[in-house]
Amino acid sequence: MKIYGCVDVFSARFLFRRENVFNAKTYLSFLEQIARQYHGTRVHYVQDNASYHKDSTIWQWFKDNRSWIEVHNLPPYSPEFNAQEPLWKYTRKAGTHNKHFENEEEIFSTLTRVFRSMQRRPEQIRGILQPFL
Repeated sequence: MKIYGCVDVFSARFLFRRENVFNAKTYLSFLEQIARQYHGTRVHYVQDNASYHKDSTIWQWFKDNRSWIEVHNLPPYSPEFNAQEPLWKYTRKAGTHNKHFENEEEIFSTLTRVFRSMQRRPEQIRGILQPFL
């Protein structure tokens, strides 16, 4: 299952997007989703070192949008600094751990339920984001 996700560590606002592949084109689409959600807000965006994050079209997008978004790259191999990682762990615990799924859509339905729950009740993830404040 390929899912982009990001979280606002201050509000615990969580965004996600399912894709068939991870590449610069789909990542750019996810960044546009973030832009729509945070229009008019100053954003410090932290990303890991996925290969598509380094694509020239991605860097051009950040350059074109630098008036509202500033990108920060994590050091290589440092998931402990990525606020999204505890949310993936929470998702496994709350939704997929020790469960059998008949097909991919059943998995995605379960993931969506967990993600929507985080979106409706951000207080359930606020505590795991404390170290990143």
